[in-house]
Amino acid sequence: MARSIDYGNLMHHAMRGLIRQVLSSVAQQGLPGSHHFFITFDTNHPDVALADWLHDRYPGEMTIVLQHWFENLHVDEEGFAVTLNFGDQPEPMYIPFDAIRTFVDPSVEFGLRFETQESDEEDELDEDDEEGDDTSPPAGEVVSLDSFRKS
Repeated sequence: MARSIDYGNLMHHAMRGLIRQVLSSVAQQGLPGSHHFFITFDTNHPDVALADWLHDRYPGEMTIVLQHWFENLHVDEEGFAVTLNFGDQPEPMYIPFDAIRTFVDPSVEFGLRFETQESDEEDELDEDDEEGDDTSPPAGEVVSLDSFRKS
């Protein structure tokens, strides 16, 4: 079987490394200037830790904001822990980098989006359909007439 370079996974790893660096800097020095983050993550990821009532309220996906009030930001190789305020109720949580779907800093119009595993599984299913019992006609293909011209 031919080996190939998995650029998608390499890019995701690099992008998560960037998030780790940014959050580590913020944990040590605070948020600089007007920077703030919107972080959307998969609440069903097995390593996410958050209060049951938050998981019940956000059963698939949740977006948190790191801006005015957050504390106890700790970053490790796998993710970050932070305490956020929900209606004057401090709630600690842990979010693995693998659970992050989007990371946005609107103050500088910067954002990262990670494809979800569901999308990958759907792509695999689509590929299986192409190889398996798919009875739909093949998609049309545009061919340049130049390829048929004699020189």
